[in-house]
This record gives sequence, structure tokens and C-alpha cells, in this order.
Amino acid sequence: MTLLGERARAAQHSIEWHRASGRGAERSGTERSGTERSGDERATPAPAALVAISHGTNSADGQAAIAALVDAVALAHPELAVSGGFVDVQQPDVAASLGAVPPDSAAVVVPLLLSAGYHVHVDLQRETSAHDRVTTVSRALGPDDRLIDVLEHRLRADGFDTRVPGQEIVLAAAGSSDARAVHDCRTVGALLEERLGVRVTVGFLSAATPRLACAVTGARLRSEHVTVSTYLMAPGFFFDLTRVQSVGAELVTAPLLLPGETAPAALVDVVVDRYREAKEQAQIF
Repeated sequence: MTLLGERARAAQHSIEWHRASGRGAERSGTERSGTERSGDERATPAPAALVAISHGTNSADGQAAIAALVDAVALAHPELAVSGGFVDVQQPDVAASLGAVPPDSAAVVVPLLLSAGYHVHVDLQRETSAHDRVTTVSRALGPDDRLIDVLEHRLRADGFDTRVPGQEIVLAAAGSSDARAVHDCRTVGALLEERLGVRVTVGFLSAATPRLACAVTGARLRSEHVTVSTYLMAPGFFFDLTRVQSVGAELVTAPLLLPGETAPAALVDVVVDRYREAKEQAQIF
């Protein structure tokens, strides 16, 4: 088993050839009229594959939206072998996704997850360490200022106006039992508040508090203008739950990705930067 983060060694080979006179073939019993040369040609290994692993969903819209992001990454960086996979619900799973990478290639798993919870710290570490190839896992996509760009774009596209006095935003996040993931979401809420100059409260859909419905109710008691900013990757179960739990809000924005839309360039850049960071830290090609 190859250790996680081990430097990939490029295979080297030598080729010797002879240049002869006439037809270029060496003839038995005659002297060579050409000079014999030898040299080393080093095969340049392909860059480590980028394996984008998302959570997985039964929603056809969510599946299409995530697939569009993976396709956009591949289109923007044709020099990379880009593929997708899933940690839950859908196939191929992590093991199958890594198994599809060429045998001599290292792999960088980029979680298409907004915060680093159990899937990043446990599931993906276990799956990749069990695989017989040089593999490393990047950090989650968030927090990142470019995600704030996408959140702001969704808000403004849906008519949100920072000039309206006294309004509030509730950031709807999936939630996690992992305190690190909860902290990541709160950091994104603080960044969004700083960007817009509007009070932002984070509400969670599971595992953490305050729950989204409670956060919306609290915001509504303070303001007549409450907007829910959806901090989810794509449509699916949690987005359906977001709309159910947002009673009292005037507006609920779409997730970061939508089917039929080109994936935001900012999000593509975050995915590729996570790949590059992880590759450099693991010192693989």
C-alpha cells in the first residue's frame, strides 16, 4: 500500500540507438560509418489526477448541477485528468473513482463540500489510505472569499438590496456534529456580514444549533425584511428542507449551483486551488 502523501516517483528509461550509413541498417562484417550515440529520455509523468468527490444526492437537478461543476473544471484545465465520484448515495464511490485513475498516476481527492466535517476528516481519509496509489485529500471548499462572491451574486440576482434599512440575512447551512464544520459555516456567515454590511445569522438544517427555522423566527422578530441565503452546493434534500424551514422569510436564494447554468468561475477556481494546495503539501507531481 502506498502511504498517503508519498512523493510519486516518475519512471525513467534509456534508449540506445545507432546511426549507420546507407540505408541506416548495421551490416554484419562492415564498419559503421555513422557515430554511435546514446542518451536518456525521461518520460514526463502526467500530473496527478483531480478526483472531485461530492456528497451525492437523489435529486436529478442536484446531480446535473454537480456534474456541470466537474465538467467546468475539466474544460478549464484540459491538462488535468478530472473525474467525479461520491461519498454517499450515488456511484461511483470513492474506491471505484480512485480505481478508475490510471495505475501510474497519483490522485488528489478534492471534496466538493463546503465545510470539513466527518466526510472529510474520516470517510475520505479512510477510503484514500486504503487505496494502493499515491493519494492525498484536499481541504474542503470553504471558507473562502470566492464563495462569498457566489453567495452575493445569488442574493443580488434575486433582488436583494443592501440599501433597505434594518434587514437581516439568515445563512442556511447543512450543519454537522463536527465542531470544525460548524465553525467553518459561522466564519462564512461573518464574511458575508462584513461584505454586505447586513446582520447575518447562521441557521443549521441538522446536527447543530440554532436550527434554521429558529434562526428565521428570531430574525423576523427583529426585522420585517428577512432573507435566507442558501449555503448549499446544489438542489436536493437539504434545499427542499431549507424552503420548508424558511417560513417568515421574504426571500430564499438558490444554492451555489443550479442545473442548466454554467458553474460559477469562482467556484471552479476554488476547486482547482484546493487541488494545487494539496498536491504541493503532499509533494506529489
